[in-house]
Amino acid sequence: MLTAHSDRYAFETDGPSAASAHKRAKADLLTVPAPHAALLAMEFRAFWEFGSVLPAWPMLARAPKADGHPVVVFPGLSASDSSTAPLRSYLRSLGHDAHGWHQGFNFGPRPGVIERIKTQVRDLAQKSGKTVSLVGWSLGGIYAREVAKELPDVVRSTTTLGTPFAGSPRSTNAWRLYELVSQRDIEREQDQYELPVAPPVPTTSVYSKTDGIVAWQGSIQNPELGHAQCENVEVLASHVGLGLNPTAWWVVADRLAQKPGNWQAFKRPAMFGLQGLVFPGPR
Repeated sequence: MLTAHSDRYAFETDGPSAASAHKRAKADLLTVPAPHAALLAMEFRAFWEFGSVLPAWPMLARAPKADGHPVVVFPGLSASDSSTAPLRSYLRSLGHDAHGWHQGFNFGPRPGVIERIKTQVRDLAQKSGKTVSLVGWSLGGIYAREVAKELPDVVRSTTTLGTPFAGSPRSTNAWRLYELVSQRDIEREQDQYELPVAPPVPTTSVYSKTDGIVAWQGSIQNPELGHAQCENVEVLASHVGLGLNPTAWWVVADRLAQKPGNWQAFKRPAMFGLQGLVFPGPR
């Protein structure tokens, strides 16, 4: 049974099996096209999104404070830790122990990439004595979700930004770049993983319907392949700007501040005078 709560979904165990739901989901996603050229052209607004951080800082500083547990932030395709440095700096200002992934440029899950991520997450958990939260931008969100599936005992939560986990391999405008830099066939690559299935930890997908790179439908968690602590949160942003957007930063900070075992769905903060603009969708 599916129960809708704003842009969140709660799941009960009397639905169809995950296997049959996954087959239907993969068939349906073949019809999701990549964003059209007009949205792709609008990606240049990312510069203005990052420029809005300074005037938004007094508001951002009021985000829920952290408990100091480790957070690893993964960059998107062909990006490095420098792309996530502003977000990590913000998270540190709130008290988070934020880390980059320390693997240079993200050219896809080449041999050893996932294993090194798992080693990093395990080491952070062991040294801190706390579970680790994972945040991933675009392709980096795939890493966050898949590692959380393999290490649910040491991963506290996952938050993804414009991550195409539910779309067909060609539902993005970046699939050719992926094949070029990774030297892998994207369809064969996707068949190796159960990407639409949510990890067994609190999971938030931040997406934008004005994303010019990833079809927003590809960032929506299928309710039959998730659980009660999964949610989709819509923001107004470009794809390139998602990791630099003050609204997206607020969502990330709010989700990371939750205590283990006390998960609640995201609520648009009252301090936003224009909630319907910065957080589109139903209340």
